[in-house]
Amino acid sequence: MPDTTLRAAPAAKPAKSSRPRPVPGVAQAPAPAVKTVNLALQGGGAHGAFAWGVLDRLLEDERIGYSAVSATSAGAMNATVLAYGLTIGGREGARRELAKFWKKISEAGSRGPLQPSWLDKMMKNHSLDYSPAFMMFDIMSRLMSPAQFNPLNLNPLKDVLLECVDFEKLRRDCPIKVFLSATNVRTGKVKMFENHELRVEAVLASGCLPFMFHTVEIDGEAYWDGGYMGNPAIFPLIYGSTTSDVIIVHINPLYREEIPNTARDIMNRINEISFNSSLMREMRAIAFVSHLIQDGQLDDEKHRQMLIHSIRNDEHMRSLGVASKLNPDWDFLQDLRDVGRATASQWLEENFDHIGVQTTTDIKGLFL
Repeated sequence: MPDTTLRAAPAAKPAKSSRPRPVPGVAQAPAPAVKTVNLALQGGGAHGAFAWGVLDRLLEDERIGYSAVSATSAGAMNATVLAYGLTIGGREGARRELAKFWKKISEAGSRGPLQPSWLDKMMKNHSLDYSPAFMMFDIMSRLMSPAQFNPLNLNPLKDVLLECVDFEKLRRDCPIKVFLSATNVRTGKVKMFENHELRVEAVLASGCLPFMFHTVEIDGEAYWDGGYMGNPAIFPLIYGSTTSDVIIVHINPLYREEIPNTARDIMNRINEISFNSSLMREMRAIAFVSHLIQDGQLDDEKHRQMLIHSIRNDEHMRSLGVASKLNPDWDFLQDLRDVGRATASQWLEENFDHIGVQTTTDIKGLFL
């Protein structure tokens, strides 16, 4: 499918209501019913700004409501800030808080060493391929553990999250269900952090890439990035929400035409395949159950048929190099946001009427 400094940011503008203004003396048609959906947000570092754009556009549409969100890694950060924004200010609050969060991510990144070089900027590919700091970090991360090259366990993401989210209020008042995936290092099983467990450590655990960050320990258990076991996990939305529609916001391309040749490209494709594998398995299971329900082999009163939707722009995401996932440049993040908004707008135009009616994702073509 296919600017604050928020450059003319759509998120900074008040949303236009889709409801007509009342005309005195004229009977008004009832407002359209809100279609409630679940969200499933993938991770992908700075590429998560694409999902920011998608969420910003969906929140702008008053015809859509939200029941639950399942998310991983950068998706977990988007989900947490989304849920907090809904908690304190509804859909406009969510748009505002997401914009604030990504701006602070960029500001925090601008104070660090991982910056695009003049050559990277000249090539306009948003990469860090020619950044001396990135080259050094790439080598260090292959030879040393985070405990060795970052003994003080400095993590600017933690500071940004604590500045942007009141976790106590989020746990107490969140209006939607939240499921954040992490991988238990000892057992290899997926851990779902739910509303009552939402704290900064849970979000960091969901995004803990073991070659970049210290292992996150919570209540005596050690956790790594949730993408290894669920990126994102769909099963919490099946069992933990009464809403059948799931909108998956994809970050990692499912398909690449070219065969990777460089060591970095090979590692990137391995990560894409492994981080998509759990989602593919769940989609196969959903397709199997849906087929049995449609054939009358399962009682549809006991087994709910899930309606799966995908918002993705593989063509654009394929054009971005792996190093760009660590690029905090504000122009780059805004570009990704704008691509996400445009992609979501096109999806809404083509598929809104199908929400609550049918699956709009070609599950067989994409996942089987």
